[in-house]
Amino acid sequence: MRVLPVADFFEAKRHTYKLELLTESKHSERPITVRETNRPGLCLAGHTRNFLDDRIQILGETEISFLEAMPEAARRTALDQLFQFALTCVIVTKSLAVPPHLIQRANERKVPVFRTPQSTTPFLHSLTEYLTDFFAPRDSKHASLADVYGVGLLFVGRSGIGKSEIVLDLVERGHRLVADDVVELVRKGEDVVIGTGRKLLEHNMEIRGIGVVDVREIFGIRAIRIQKRIEVVVRLEEWQGDQYYDRHGLERDTSDILGVSIPTVVIPIFPGKNITVLAEVVALDHMLRTYGYNAPEALQERILRNAERRAHLQEYLANDEE
Repeated sequence: MRVLPVADFFEAKRHTYKLELLTESKHSERPITVRETNRPGLCLAGHTRNFLDDRIQILGETEISFLEAMPEAARRTALDQLFQFALTCVIVTKSLAVPPHLIQRANERKVPVFRTPQSTTPFLHSLTEYLTDFFAPRDSKHASLADVYGVGLLFVGRSGIGKSEIVLDLVERGHRLVADDVVELVRKGEDVVIGTGRKLLEHNMEIRGIGVVDVREIFGIRAIRIQKRIEVVVRLEEWQGDQYYDRHGLERDTSDILGVSIPTVVIPIFPGKNITVLAEVVALDHMLRTYGYNAPEALQERILRNAERRAHLQEYLANDEE
């Protein structure tokens, strides 16, 4: 499970959120482990059952004004109820004044307290987006990724089968390279997988017999993009005469990538076969399917309708005795 130390979070986002450290230390004994945040208003009011203590605690104007309206003794009791839990950290929004007892209890419990000038709701949205990205499932895959007509095609297959050469040919035809050799994968939401290249490699490609080429320098900035959603997996295999290959496309295979089912097309390779054109057709066919048109199903329906018309005509002619 991925964890985010509070001190690392503070250093990573202190300038973005203009975070101000209010406690003695930025270090916390409990790291951040979830993407969700929590506003502890109910806890301050005395309801501590099912309190979400593993989340970053956000104190906005509602919580701070609630504390300010309390008598001193009640305020101390409310804050003691909050800090009985092992918190990760507390963030106060809108540069609001913080009760001294809150800072005292935070220092005693070694819970960092930060303050930001940002408004609560926009800050929560931005923070949740950052944490969602940080804790998103990740992986890497030996593959090549290209943007073909706006469709992200992930080319997979054994080493040396020609993935890089196919993508290079696609770039020459006006499409865009995203990553070659190693594709970094991250899942966004429930069903979106984004692919990027490794920072060190950027948009370099290794072509056997030629060596490393810089696609951006050769073809220009329009030939590359930083990231792309993976929409179709193109698996390249050597042609085997005794193996069955799909010839109608009514049932599309899928590949599981980070728990997301991605449509998969298997293309057998043999000398003289134009894989680049086939890759373009795969992208265009995916676009048609996305817009609701499925060519194999349309052909099947047309064949069935034609068969029904022929059967009806034959029945009519068989009963025509005049």
